[in-house]
Amino acid sequence: MYFSNSDNLPYAFCEQIGNEIRDISDEIPFEIPESWEWCRLSDITIKEIKRGKSPVYADSGSVLVFAQKCNVKTGGINISFAKYLADSAISKYPQEEYMQDGDIIVNSTGTGTLGRIGMYSNEDNHDNMTLVPDSHVTIVRVCSDISQYIYYILKWYQPYLEESGEGSTKQKELKADRIKELFIPIPPLSEQHRIVSKIEELLPYIERYGKAEEQLIALNTTFPEALKKSILQEAVQGKLVPQNPDDELASVLLERIRAEKQELIKAGKIKKDKHESVIVTRDKIPYEIIDGKERCIADEVPFEIPDNWCWCRLNQLGVFSSGKTPSMLEPAFWNGDIPWVSSKDMKKSIISDSEMHITELAAESMQIYPAGTLLLVARSGILRRMLPLCVLGIDSTINQDIKAFSLYDLSLSTWLYYTIKAFEPYILKELVKSITTVESLKFDEFSSMLIPIPPLVEQSRIISSIKASVKLLSPLVKDSMFML
Repeated sequence: MYFSNSDNLPYAFCEQIGNEIRDISDEIPFEIPESWEWCRLSDITIKEIKRGKSPVYADSGSVLVFAQKCNVKTGGINISFAKYLADSAISKYPQEEYMQDGDIIVNSTGTGTLGRIGMYSNEDNHDNMTLVPDSHVTIVRVCSDISQYIYYILKWYQPYLEESGEGSTKQKELKADRIKELFIPIPPLSEQHRIVSKIEELLPYIERYGKAEEQLIALNTTFPEALKKSILQEAVQGKLVPQNPDDELASVLLERIRAEKQELIKAGKIKKDKHESVIVTRDKIPYEIIDGKERCIADEVPFEIPDNWCWCRLNQLGVFSSGKTPSMLEPAFWNGDIPWVSSKDMKKSIISDSEMHITELAAESMQIYPAGTLLLVARSGILRRMLPLCVLGIDSTINQDIKAFSLYDLSLSTWLYYTIKAFEPYILKELVKSITTVESLKFDEFSSMLIPIPPLVEQSRIISSIKASVKLLSPLVKDSMFML
């Protein structure tokens, strides 16, 4: 029982248990009107607050066992989750432990379900089956006049109960004593009824607000990513910055790259393409020339590009190759000064160092890729959700899980990085296949993708605009795999 200052005591609230009186002023959660009173939940229940029993299940029977899953997350009770109690175990349950209309259920075990509050109604039990609680739920039973009010009070306590479990992370338990000792504010009965009526009047609005809040949270979560993709889509379609008619045509840039490629072929540094692709545009219609044969590819290009841009196959801009791993059993190969990049290092858009380094001896049988080389992971479980793509900021070797894209003109590396990122949704959806439990790029299709190429000076303007846009979005966009 509780006393206030009106009893000439030196504290606002005290609790008497037997002959002992103690000050509980610091425990009272909030102030209440003068016509109200505080009590413990256990003081107003008509049945001891305790958990049910561990049941013995059967395939059929006359009694159902109410489990914590019946107290559903979205609110309400779903008896279809209940299982049958074995007939041999029915005698262990006295009549007062059968569930009754108005019983309040508190889920008392588990992670994610702990502390959840529900209220059982006979209307939930369409077949009028007898129900008993299992050991994972606690039953709170009060007189019917106040049950709805107490239910809403316990709903207010739900976040507290969710945090009050004890035990391991996998199996926390909410003790009945923690529920029994809850402070309950008790208004006059008529006021309780008015409170319940008002809550139920407002609940539809609260539910609509909750759904609107969920949608807003989802929008806030997806908006930065959607905006980032939108910026890239505008960029690769030539819509992010205006074109300048004085810019050197992209076709001139590609001719220069083809000339550089021929020099490398003559020097024996790369092999000649068996089927070199050249794409030209006439009357705004793209045609591809391979082995002297020309065909229209208008149905293959994904969008229109400005007149001074060109389409090009990705593999016409450089050579793809893989690295390798020096023998781990040879100490002379490791702990040197030459970076050796693995997929573990591909967490940022620009690689400035590697976790492991090899010696010059190990590097003698490996290719050292120059800064500006594009790197991508072509086989990994991470391809389910993203394409790891980076630009080397240092000269480095790589391991066999990584594809290096050695460009004929390194000035294209930043543009190609952002362009491939813009195509990432398409790549992940159409160009990734599952091999057992690991995803892999359909590499021939990926390397022959059609890529839009702007004039070199426009590339610089677009890249500057992308960086300026993302800088404004920096509080929202935190993807280290995005910004160069």
